[in-house]
Amino acid sequence: MTGANILFVAVGAIAVLGGLATLVTALRRHRANHPAGVAMLIGGMMVTAFGLLLTGFAIAYTAAGPLNSAEAVR
Repeated sequence: MTGANILFVAVGAIAVLGGLATLVTALRRHRANHPAGVAMLIGGMMVTAFGLLLTGFAIAYTAAGPLNSAEAVR
């Protein structure tokens, strides 16, 4: 794993934890039809999804071998 991949995994993990913390806070303070609670729910889900994607793609990029373009054409 290169330094950039470790950085992406670390930032992704921090984003996942931050998004989950926002989700838990929004669910605890949720009131019916309160715009701030709904915005926190949406924001928490978006940050969590971003962290999962960032971490997942960094791990997949590391795990995948180099592509040989001559074999890919066949």
